[in-house]
Amino acid sequence: MSDDIRTKMGLRPVINVSGTMTSLGASIVVPEAIEAMAAILPQFVEINDLQRKASAVIARLTGGEAGFVTASCSAGISLAVAGTITGPDLLAIERLPETSTPKNEVLVQMGHMVSYGAPVDQSIRLAGGKVVMIGQATSTHRYHMENAITDRTAAAVYVVSHHVVDYGLLNLKEFVEIAHAKGVPVIVDAASEYDLRLFLEQGADIALYSGHKFLGGPTSGIVAGKKELVRNAFLQNMGIGRGMKVGKESIFGVMAALEAWEKRDHVDIRERETGYLNLWKETLSDRPGITALIEPDPTNNPLDRMRVIVSPQEAHITAWDLAARLRSGPTPIIVRDHEVEHHYFYLDPCNLHPGQERIVAARLAEELDKARASNEVIATPFEDLSRHRFDGALRWPD
Repeated sequence: MSDDIRTKMGLRPVINVSGTMTSLGASIVVPEAIEAMAAILPQFVEINDLQRKASAVIARLTGGEAGFVTASCSAGISLAVAGTITGPDLLAIERLPETSTPKNEVLVQMGHMVSYGAPVDQSIRLAGGKVVMIGQATSTHRYHMENAITDRTAAAVYVVSHHVVDYGLLNLKEFVEIAHAKGVPVIVDAASEYDLRLFLEQGADIALYSGHKFLGGPTSGIVAGKKELVRNAFLQNMGIGRGMKVGKESIFGVMAALEAWEKRDHVDIRERETGYLNLWKETLSDRPGITALIEPDPTNNPLDRMRVIVSPQEAHITAWDLAARLRSGPTPIIVRDHEVEHHYFYLDPCNLHPGQERIVAARLAEELDKARASNEVIATPFEDLSRHRFDGALRWPD
Protein backbone atom coordinates (compact mmCIF):
# COMPACT_ATOMS: atom_id res chain seq x y z
CA MET A 1 0.00 0.00 0.00
CA SER A 2 3.08 2.28 0.15
CA ASP A 3 2.48 3.54 -3.40
CA ASP A 4 -1.19 4.40 -2.68
CA ILE A 5 -1.63 8.12 -3.37
CA ARG A 6 -4.24 8.29 -0.61
CA THR A 7 -1.85 7.31 2.16
CA LYS A 8 0.75 9.75 0.82
CA MET A 9 -1.86 12.51 1.15
CA GLY A 10 -2.96 11.40 4.61
CA LEU A 11 -6.32 10.13 3.33
CA ARG A 12 -7.91 6.90 4.49
CA PRO A 13 -7.55 4.00 2.00
CA VAL A 14 -11.27 3.31 1.68
CA ILE A 15 -12.70 0.02 0.44
CA ASN A 16 -16.01 0.75 -1.26
CA VAL A 17 -18.80 -1.81 -0.86
CA SER A 18 -21.45 0.91 -0.94
CA GLY A 19 -21.75 1.29 -4.72
CA THR A 20 -21.20 4.03 -7.27
CA MET A 21 -21.51 6.80 -4.69
CA THR A 22 -20.33 10.31 -5.55
CA SER A 23 -19.23 10.82 -1.93
CA LEU A 24 -16.67 8.02 -2.37
CA GLY A 25 -15.47 8.99 -5.83
CA ALA A 26 -18.19 7.06 -7.71
CA SER A 27 -16.22 4.32 -9.49
CA ILE A 28 -12.88 3.00 -10.68
CA VAL A 29 -12.14 4.95 -13.86
CA VAL A 30 -11.45 2.61 -16.77
CA PRO A 31 -7.95 2.65 -18.34
CA GLU A 32 -9.33 3.82 -21.70
CA ALA A 33 -10.74 6.98 -20.10
CA ILE A 34 -7.54 7.67 -18.16
CA GLU A 35 -5.50 7.34 -21.36
CA ALA A 36 -7.86 9.61 -23.29
CA MET A 37 -7.79 12.32 -20.62
CA ALA A 38 -4.00 12.23 -20.40
CA ALA A 39 -3.76 12.52 -24.20
CA ILE A 40 -5.96 15.60 -24.53
CA LEU A 41 -4.97 17.52 -21.39
CA PRO A 42 -1.87 19.16 -22.94
CA GLN A 43 -3.75 20.18 -26.11
CA PHE A 44 -6.08 23.02 -27.08
CA VAL A 45 -9.40 22.18 -28.70
CA GLU A 46 -12.56 24.01 -29.73
CA ILE A 47 -14.89 22.77 -27.03
CA ASN A 48 -18.09 23.06 -29.07
CA ASP A 49 -16.54 20.95 -31.82
CA LEU A 50 -15.41 18.37 -29.27
CA GLN A 51 -18.97 18.30 -27.90
CA ARG A 52 -20.23 17.61 -31.43
CA LYS A 53 -17.87 14.63 -31.61
CA ALA A 54 -19.19 13.47 -28.23
CA SER A 55 -22.75 13.90 -29.52
CA ALA A 56 -22.14 11.33 -32.23
CA VAL A 57 -20.83 8.76 -29.73
CA ILE A 58 -23.66 9.46 -27.26
CA ALA A 59 -26.27 9.16 -30.01
CA ARG A 60 -24.83 5.84 -31.20
CA LEU A 61 -24.85 4.25 -27.75
CA THR A 62 -28.14 5.66 -26.45
CA GLY A 63 -30.21 5.67 -29.61
CA GLY A 64 -30.87 9.39 -29.13
CA GLU A 65 -30.65 11.97 -31.89
CA ALA A 66 -27.96 13.99 -30.11
CA GLY A 67 -26.17 14.44 -26.82
CA PHE A 68 -23.55 16.36 -24.87
CA VAL A 69 -21.45 16.12 -21.72
CA THR A 70 -21.98 18.28 -18.66
CA ALA A 71 -20.68 18.40 -15.09
CA SER A 72 -22.97 15.76 -13.56
CA CYS A 73 -26.35 14.14 -13.90
CA SER A 74 -27.65 16.74 -11.45
CA ALA A 75 -26.43 19.45 -13.82
CA GLY A 76 -28.14 17.55 -16.62
CA ILE A 77 -31.49 17.87 -14.84
CA SER A 78 -31.08 21.64 -14.53
CA LEU A 79 -29.95 22.12 -18.12
CA ALA A 80 -32.64 19.88 -19.60
CA VAL A 81 -35.39 21.55 -17.59
CA ALA A 82 -34.05 25.01 -18.47
CA GLY A 83 -34.09 24.07 -22.15
CA THR A 84 -37.79 23.22 -21.99
CA ILE A 85 -38.50 26.57 -20.32
CA THR A 86 -36.45 28.89 -22.54
CA GLY A 87 -36.24 27.02 -25.82
CA PRO A 88 -33.50 28.65 -27.98
CA ASP A 89 -34.31 32.17 -26.70
CA LEU A 90 -30.86 33.53 -25.75
CA LEU A 91 -32.25 36.41 -23.70
CA ALA A 92 -34.46 34.05 -21.70
CA ILE A 93 -31.39 31.85 -21.15
CA GLU A 94 -29.45 34.81 -19.74
CA ARG A 95 -32.29 35.73 -17.37
CA LEU A 96 -32.61 32.36 -15.66
CA PRO A 97 -33.48 31.43 -12.97
CA GLU A 98 -35.93 34.30 -13.47
CA THR A 99 -38.40 33.21 -16.13
CA SER A 100 -40.06 35.39 -18.71
CA THR A 101 -41.69 32.59 -20.69
CA PRO A 102 -45.25 31.37 -20.08
CA LYS A 103 -44.26 27.76 -19.30
CA ASN A 104 -42.17 27.01 -16.22
CA GLU A 105 -44.02 24.27 -14.30
CA VAL A 106 -42.34 20.86 -13.99
CA LEU A 107 -44.23 17.77 -12.87
CA VAL A 108 -42.63 15.21 -10.54
CA GLN A 109 -44.28 12.30 -8.75
CA MET A 110 -44.15 12.84 -4.99
CA GLY A 111 -42.56 9.41 -4.54
CA HIS A 112 -39.70 10.60 -6.75
CA MET A 113 -38.92 13.66 -4.63
CA VAL A 114 -35.75 12.21 -3.14
CA SER A 115 -32.22 13.33 -2.38
CA TYR A 116 -29.23 11.89 -4.20
CA GLY A 117 -26.92 14.05 -2.06
CA ALA A 118 -29.04 17.12 -2.88
CA PRO A 119 -32.80 17.37 -3.45
CA VAL A 120 -34.17 16.54 -6.90
CA ASP A 121 -36.44 19.56 -6.76
CA GLN A 122 -33.49 21.91 -6.21
CA SER A 123 -32.03 20.96 -9.60
CA ILE A 124 -35.36 21.95 -11.14
CA ARG A 125 -35.65 25.21 -9.20
CA LEU A 126 -32.11 26.23 -10.18
CA ALA A 127 -33.35 26.20 -13.77
CA GLY A 128 -36.27 28.51 -12.98
CA GLY A 129 -38.72 25.63 -12.83
CA LYS A 130 -41.69 25.60 -10.50
CA VAL A 131 -42.06 22.09 -9.11
CA VAL A 132 -45.55 20.63 -9.22
CA MET A 133 -45.76 17.43 -7.19
CA ILE A 134 -48.31 14.88 -8.30
CA GLY A 135 -49.90 12.09 -6.28
CA GLN A 136 -48.85 11.06 -2.80
CA ALA A 137 -45.61 9.54 -1.52
CA THR A 138 -46.79 5.97 -2.21
CA SER A 139 -49.40 6.41 -4.91
CA THR A 140 -49.76 8.32 -8.15
CA HIS A 141 -52.66 7.64 -10.50
CA ARG A 142 -53.40 8.76 -14.04
CA TYR A 143 -55.89 11.37 -12.90
CA HIS A 144 -53.26 13.01 -10.68
CA MET A 145 -50.99 13.64 -13.63
CA GLU A 146 -53.66 14.35 -16.22
CA ASN A 147 -55.17 17.09 -14.06
CA ALA A 148 -51.82 18.58 -13.13
CA ILE A 149 -50.89 19.37 -16.75
CA THR A 150 -51.82 22.92 -17.73
CA ASP A 151 -50.77 25.44 -20.34
CA ARG A 152 -47.91 26.38 -17.96
CA THR A 153 -46.39 22.89 -17.90
CA ALA A 154 -42.91 22.90 -19.42
CA ALA A 155 -41.77 19.34 -18.66
CA ALA A 156 -42.23 16.24 -16.55
CA VAL A 157 -39.28 14.65 -14.72
CA TYR A 158 -39.08 10.93 -13.99
CA VAL A 159 -36.46 9.63 -11.52
CA VAL A 160 -34.98 6.12 -11.71
CA SER A 161 -33.18 5.37 -8.44
CA HIS A 162 -33.00 2.95 -5.53
CA HIS A 163 -34.06 5.93 -3.38
CA VAL A 164 -37.54 6.36 -4.92
CA VAL A 165 -40.72 4.62 -3.84
CA ASP A 166 -40.84 1.53 -6.04
CA TYR A 167 -44.55 0.72 -5.83
CA GLY A 168 -47.85 2.48 -6.36
CA LEU A 169 -46.46 5.07 -8.79
CA LEU A 170 -46.84 5.55 -12.53
CA ASN A 171 -44.30 3.55 -14.50
CA LEU A 172 -42.33 5.29 -17.21
CA LYS A 173 -44.40 4.09 -20.17
CA GLU A 174 -47.63 5.36 -18.61
CA PHE A 175 -45.93 8.57 -17.44
CA VAL A 176 -44.75 9.21 -21.02
CA GLU A 177 -48.14 8.36 -22.51
CA ILE A 178 -49.94 10.89 -20.31
CA ALA A 179 -47.34 13.63 -20.84
CA HIS A 180 -47.12 13.19 -24.60
CA ALA A 181 -50.92 13.22 -24.97
CA LYS A 182 -50.72 16.86 -23.88
CA GLY A 183 -47.47 17.75 -25.64
CA VAL A 184 -45.27 17.71 -22.53
CA PRO A 185 -41.66 16.44 -22.90
CA VAL A 186 -40.36 13.85 -20.43
CA ILE A 187 -36.90 14.02 -18.85
CA VAL A 188 -35.57 10.86 -17.17
CA ASP A 189 -32.92 11.00 -14.46
CA ALA A 190 -31.20 7.63 -14.98
CA ALA A 191 -27.92 8.53 -13.27
CA SER A 192 -26.93 5.06 -12.08
CA GLU A 193 -28.51 2.92 -14.77
CA TYR A 194 -26.80 0.32 -16.93
CA ASP A 195 -29.17 0.37 -19.88
CA LEU A 196 -28.27 3.35 -22.05
CA ARG A 197 -31.09 2.79 -24.55
CA LEU A 198 -34.12 1.67 -22.52
CA PHE A 199 -35.48 5.02 -21.39
CA LEU A 200 -35.43 6.69 -24.80
CA GLU A 201 -36.91 3.52 -26.29
CA GLN A 202 -39.76 3.77 -23.76
CA GLY A 203 -40.56 7.26 -25.01
CA ALA A 204 -38.50 9.65 -22.89
CA ASP A 205 -37.48 12.80 -24.75
CA ILE A 206 -34.26 13.24 -22.78
CA ALA A 207 -32.36 10.65 -20.72
CA LEU A 208 -29.63 11.68 -18.29
CA TYR A 209 -26.75 9.50 -17.10
CA SER A 210 -23.72 9.84 -14.88
CA GLY A 211 -20.51 9.39 -16.82
CA HIS A 212 -18.63 8.50 -13.63
CA LYS A 213 -20.72 5.65 -12.25
CA PHE A 214 -21.15 2.32 -14.05
CA LEU A 215 -19.49 3.71 -17.18
CA GLY A 216 -16.25 4.30 -15.26
CA GLY A 217 -15.55 7.71 -16.79
CA PRO A 218 -14.53 11.03 -15.21
CA THR A 219 -16.98 13.01 -13.09
CA SER A 220 -19.60 14.12 -15.59
CA GLY A 221 -23.19 13.90 -16.79
CA ILE A 222 -24.53 12.78 -20.14
CA VAL A 223 -27.56 14.41 -21.78
CA ALA A 224 -29.09 12.38 -24.61
CA GLY A 225 -32.31 12.51 -26.59
CA LYS A 226 -34.22 14.51 -29.17
CA LYS A 227 -32.07 16.92 -31.14
CA GLU A 228 -34.08 20.08 -30.52
CA LEU A 229 -34.38 19.51 -26.76
CA VAL A 230 -30.71 18.55 -26.47
CA ARG A 231 -29.73 21.71 -28.37
CA ASN A 232 -31.87 23.88 -26.10
CA ALA A 233 -30.29 22.23 -23.05
CA PHE A 234 -26.79 22.72 -24.50
CA LEU A 235 -27.49 26.43 -25.09
CA GLN A 236 -27.82 26.82 -21.30
CA ASN A 237 -24.01 26.78 -21.21
CA MET A 238 -24.42 30.45 -22.12
CA GLY A 239 -26.37 30.91 -18.88
CA ILE A 240 -26.79 28.78 -15.77
CA GLY A 241 -24.72 26.02 -17.38
CA ARG A 242 -21.57 28.12 -17.22
CA GLY A 243 -21.06 27.02 -13.63
CA MET A 244 -21.68 23.40 -14.67
CA LYS A 245 -19.13 23.30 -17.47
CA VAL A 246 -16.76 20.43 -18.13
CA GLY A 247 -13.24 20.54 -19.52
CA LYS A 248 -11.85 18.88 -22.61
CA GLU A 249 -10.57 15.98 -20.50
CA SER A 250 -14.04 15.14 -19.17
CA ILE A 251 -15.66 15.26 -22.60
CA PHE A 252 -12.99 13.11 -24.21
CA GLY A 253 -12.85 10.83 -21.16
CA VAL A 254 -16.59 10.18 -21.38
CA MET A 255 -16.30 9.42 -25.08
CA ALA A 256 -13.60 6.84 -24.31
CA ALA A 257 -15.61 5.36 -21.41
CA LEU A 258 -18.67 4.99 -23.65
CA GLU A 259 -16.68 3.23 -26.34
CA ALA A 260 -15.05 0.97 -23.73
CA TRP A 261 -18.55 0.12 -22.44
CA GLU A 262 -19.37 -1.42 -25.82
CA LYS A 263 -16.38 -3.75 -25.57
CA ARG A 264 -16.57 -4.62 -21.88
CA ASP A 265 -16.99 -8.30 -20.94
CA HIS A 266 -20.06 -7.80 -18.77
CA VAL A 267 -20.57 -11.56 -18.28
CA ASP A 268 -17.06 -11.98 -16.86
CA ILE A 269 -17.57 -9.02 -14.55
CA ARG A 270 -20.83 -10.49 -13.22
CA GLU A 271 -19.16 -13.86 -12.62
CA ARG A 272 -16.37 -12.21 -10.63
CA GLU A 273 -18.86 -10.22 -8.54
CA THR A 274 -20.90 -13.37 -7.88
CA GLY A 275 -17.73 -14.97 -6.52
CA TYR A 276 -17.33 -12.07 -4.08
CA LEU A 277 -20.94 -12.40 -2.93
CA ASN A 278 -20.57 -16.15 -2.40
CA LEU A 279 -17.43 -15.59 -0.33
CA TRP A 280 -19.25 -13.12 1.92
CA LYS A 281 -22.26 -15.40 2.23
CA GLU A 282 -20.00 -18.25 3.33
CA THR A 283 -18.26 -15.94 5.81
CA LEU A 284 -21.58 -14.91 7.37
CA SER A 285 -23.29 -18.31 7.35
CA ASP A 286 -24.18 -19.83 10.74
CA ARG A 287 -23.30 -16.64 12.60
CA PRO A 288 -25.79 -15.88 15.38
CA GLY A 289 -28.12 -13.01 14.52
CA ILE A 290 -26.87 -12.58 10.95
CA THR A 291 -28.87 -13.30 7.81
CA ALA A 292 -27.15 -12.80 4.45
CA LEU A 293 -29.36 -12.56 1.36
CA ILE A 294 -28.18 -12.09 -2.22
CA GLU A 295 -30.69 -9.79 -3.91
CA PRO A 296 -31.08 -8.31 -7.41
CA ASP A 297 -30.68 -4.59 -8.03
CA PRO A 298 -34.02 -2.80 -7.39
CA THR A 299 -33.89 -0.80 -10.65
CA ASN A 300 -33.16 -3.89 -12.77
CA ASN A 301 -29.48 -3.28 -13.40
CA PRO A 302 -27.85 -6.66 -14.13
CA LEU A 303 -26.14 -7.05 -10.77
CA ASP A 304 -26.73 -8.41 -7.28
CA ARG A 305 -25.92 -7.12 -3.81
CA MET A 306 -25.87 -8.75 -0.40
CA ARG A 307 -28.32 -7.65 2.26
CA VAL A 308 -26.87 -8.23 5.73
CA ILE A 309 -29.68 -8.40 8.28
CA VAL A 310 -28.61 -8.01 11.89
CA SER A 311 -30.58 -9.17 14.93
CA PRO A 312 -28.95 -7.18 17.77
CA GLN A 313 -29.91 -9.49 20.63
CA GLU A 314 -28.23 -12.45 18.98
CA ALA A 315 -25.36 -10.71 17.16
CA HIS A 316 -24.71 -8.43 20.17
CA ILE A 317 -24.53 -5.41 17.86
CA THR A 318 -26.92 -3.28 15.81
CA ALA A 319 -26.65 -2.96 12.04
CA TRP A 320 -25.66 0.70 12.34
CA ASP A 321 -22.99 0.02 14.95
CA LEU A 322 -21.56 -2.79 12.81
CA ALA A 323 -21.48 -0.44 9.81
CA ALA A 324 -19.75 2.20 11.95
CA ARG A 325 -17.11 -0.26 13.15
CA LEU A 326 -16.38 -1.40 9.61
CA ARG A 327 -15.78 2.16 8.44
CA SER A 328 -13.69 3.14 11.48
CA GLY A 329 -10.86 0.64 11.11
CA PRO A 330 -7.38 1.20 9.68
CA THR A 331 -8.73 0.02 6.31
CA PRO A 332 -12.19 1.59 6.31
CA ILE A 333 -14.93 -0.45 4.66
CA ILE A 334 -17.91 1.68 3.62
CA VAL A 335 -21.19 -0.25 3.29
CA ARG A 336 -24.49 0.88 1.75
CA ASP A 337 -26.41 1.86 4.88
CA HIS A 338 -29.17 4.18 3.69
CA GLU A 339 -31.86 1.89 5.20
CA VAL A 340 -29.88 0.86 8.27
CA GLU A 341 -32.64 1.79 10.73
CA HIS A 342 -34.45 -1.30 9.42
CA HIS A 343 -31.59 -3.41 10.84
CA TYR A 344 -29.78 -4.16 7.60
CA PHE A 345 -27.20 -2.81 5.20
CA TYR A 346 -25.95 -3.86 1.78
CA LEU A 347 -22.60 -4.99 0.43
CA ASP A 348 -22.07 -3.98 -3.20
CA PRO A 349 -19.38 -5.93 -5.10
CA CYS A 350 -19.06 -3.58 -8.09
CA ASN A 351 -16.13 -1.37 -7.06
CA LEU A 352 -13.48 -3.68 -5.64
CA HIS A 353 -9.88 -4.14 -6.66
CA PRO A 354 -8.73 -7.80 -6.70
CA GLY A 355 -8.12 -9.09 -3.19
CA GLN A 356 -10.28 -6.48 -1.44
CA GLU A 357 -13.19 -8.94 -1.26
CA ARG A 358 -11.13 -11.02 1.18
CA ILE A 359 -10.33 -7.98 3.32
CA VAL A 360 -14.08 -7.31 3.53
CA ALA A 361 -14.76 -10.91 4.54
CA ALA A 362 -12.05 -10.84 7.20
CA ARG A 363 -13.26 -7.54 8.67
CA LEU A 364 -16.84 -8.78 8.84
CA ALA A 365 -15.71 -11.86 10.73
CA GLU A 366 -13.45 -9.82 13.02
CA GLU A 367 -16.09 -7.26 13.99
CA LEU A 368 -18.79 -9.89 14.51
CA ASP A 369 -16.46 -11.96 16.70
CA LYS A 370 -15.68 -8.88 18.81
CA ALA A 371 -19.38 -8.12 19.20
CA ARG A 372 -20.25 -11.67 20.25
CA ALA A 373 -17.51 -11.53 22.86
CA SER A 374 -19.16 -8.47 24.40
CA ASN A 375 -21.24 -9.06 27.51
CA GLU A 376 -23.72 -6.40 26.44
CA VAL A 377 -25.40 -5.60 23.15
CA ILE A 378 -23.55 -2.80 21.35
CA ALA A 379 -26.48 -0.52 20.61
CA THR A 380 -25.96 3.21 20.09
CA PRO A 381 -29.38 4.92 20.11
CA PHE A 382 -30.34 5.47 16.50
CA GLU A 383 -31.39 9.04 17.22
CA ASP A 384 -27.76 9.79 18.14
CA LEU A 385 -26.73 8.66 14.67
CA SER A 386 -29.35 10.93 13.14
CA ARG A 387 -28.36 13.85 15.34
CA HIS A 388 -24.72 13.69 14.24
CA ARG A 389 -25.22 12.67 10.62
CA PHE A 390 -23.85 15.92 9.17
CA ASP A 391 -21.15 16.68 11.74
CA GLY A 392 -18.34 15.87 9.32
CA ALA A 393 -19.64 18.23 6.64
CA LEU A 394 -20.34 21.02 9.11
CA ARG A 395 -16.78 20.81 10.49
CA TRP A 396 -15.25 21.36 7.04
CA PRO A 397 -12.61 22.70 6.76
CA ASP A 398 -10.68 21.69 9.89
